[in-house]
Amino acid sequence: MSNYTLDDLHASHELTEPLPGPFQAAEFSDEELSLLNNEFEQRTAAEILRWAADNFGPHLSLAASMTDSVLIDLAVKVAPAIEVVFIDTGYHFPETLETVEKVRRHYGLNLRIMTVATHNEELWKVDPTNCCSAVKVGQLDRALAGKAAWMSGLRRDESPSRADSPILARDLRGLIKINPLANWTSAQVQDYIVDNDILVNPLLDQGYPSIGCMPCTNKVLPGEDPRSGRWAGQEKTECGLHQD
Repeated sequence: MSNYTLDDLHASHELTEPLPGPFQAAEFSDEELSLLNNEFEQRTAAEILRWAADNFGPHLSLAASMTDSVLIDLAVKVAPAIEVVFIDTGYHFPETLETVEKVRRHYGLNLRIMTVATHNEELWKVDPTNCCSAVKVGQLDRALAGKAAWMSGLRRDESPSRADSPILARDLRGLIKINPLANWTSAQVQDYIVDNDILVNPLLDQGYPSIGCMPCTNKVLPGEDPRSGRWAGQEKTECGLHQD
């Protein structure tokens, strides 16, 4: 096993006929995932995306926050029909929802919007601790039912809580979680945006480097932690979507 390369593992798990989602994820042992994770540190995001598309095919989703469309742009170049999931919590900025529609039209996305049912009381007010679990994590669970793997644009340089994030891991559901941009820097992201004319959320230019739900997202001053505007004044630093 110690001599396995990405090509070896890719060949051993290449699909000829898609299998039901849960079985695909189970095919990979923890040792293989660890080897792949180390290998992916030396691979490009495009190579990682190709591996994911080849191995998981229609049982793969990409979860998008619509802060920018860098990962979407990379993904559709490899797999044009990939399912992109956006969770409409009911609390998003209007600019975020406008970005969703612009990105959908621009790429002709296979977009799946998970809409949260209307609550009698606004959860972010009455139960801020568990609001994310109810309106974000719960909807992602629904979106990933029957899937084998999913991807996100999570990056290590976004915050100290993400500094050790792997490129590849098994999440709490038992699915394969892929973060193709984990080792990208903010400068690399910005260069890609400029070089490829990438659509971005206009809030990025208004002092919101990390964009979540409107009630829990504040502007960030220059030089501050990009995610310091999320859940300001609370001990919370993550919504729970990225627990492995």
